[in-house]
Amino acid sequence: MSRARIVDGVIAAGVAVALLSAGLSADHPPSVPGYAALVAGGLALAARRRAPVAVLAATAVCALVYQAAGFEVPVVAYLFAVYAAVRAGHRIAAVVASVGMLAAVPLALLVSGLPDASQAFTQSRDVLQLAWLIAAGAAGEALRQAERRADEAERTREETARRRADEERLHIARELHDSLTHQISVIKVQAEVAVHLAHKRGEDVPESLLAIRDAGREAARELRATLEALRDDDKNPPRGLDDVPDLVRQARTAGLDARLTIEGDGAGVPAAVGRTAYRIVQEALTNVARHAAAATASVRIDHRPGALVIRVDDDGRATAGAAPVPGVGLLGMRERVTALGGRLEAAPRTEGGFRVEAELPVDHPA
Repeated sequence: MSRARIVDGVIAAGVAVALLSAGLSADHPPSVPGYAALVAGGLALAARRRAPVAVLAATAVCALVYQAAGFEVPVVAYLFAVYAAVRAGHRIAAVVASVGMLAAVPLALLVSGLPDASQAFTQSRDVLQLAWLIAAGAAGEALRQAERRADEAERTREETARRRADEERLHIARELHDSLTHQISVIKVQAEVAVHLAHKRGEDVPESLLAIRDAGREAARELRATLEALRDDDKNPPRGLDDVPDLVRQARTAGLDARLTIEGDGAGVPAAVGRTAYRIVQEALTNVARHAAAATASVRIDHRPGALVIRVDDDGRATAGAAPVPGVGLLGMRERVTALGGRLEAAPRTEGGFRVEAELPVDHPA
């Protein structure tokens, strides 16, 4: 059993004992339903975290029952339930129930045998004081706001830590790229020089030397293709949203009927978001050309309040229900989107073809 449940159980038992003690000490006719309602109202608080609205209703009913039975005992359990309901975010339910209780308690007191309505309303202020009711709701709301701020702070810390880790990975990848490129270039150049000298002398070139030369060429080519995105320097300025039309024109030149639609105002989009949007469109169109066997493709960029949505659809051979193979391109897109705190969906469409849709958060300056 969790610690929270143990605490709730102890509080519920304590409230039940307090209510029963108050009922036993009062001067009134014995009533089994009244005693049962006192105990049940307190014990119901054991479920206040799991079912706050149900506990709110149960404690209200129990309070009305023991008031109608003649027990002039404050509705302490109901105040706990109001606090729990507001803390859980059910403010409207707490307000509606409390308004109902303000009207129902005097009626219950009239049922208990009070002679007139004025005395019932006077006594209802003793068992259900409005100040305590407001205080219970205010305490629940204050704690709910504090917990929400704590959750947001924790989430922000996690996002900051993840972003720093991504930046460090990017730095390491750039360093690795520079180091490997230099070393592989040296190996490739030395192997090519050796092959050239062997040919010039008319000697047979060893197979191992040819293998080293070819492997160096292939490794250099793979490094450039895989880590090109990491080279955002002045000689190769990063691409952004303004370059997306060029991608669509290139796709049309290659024989794909590609169309671009842009909605909304693109002013104020951060550079990092623009670069990620460009890479998503680039990778999606590349996948369409290589794997989809599609005739048409549509690119839609939608500038929404607080978000940039990119969607690329094609009419290729992908069918609904078929799980997409998570290749390097899709994994790269997902990593870029996740690093910015966005979401990515890539899956076959119901009507056929494939869809890539990304939503990137955009924090516009105030």
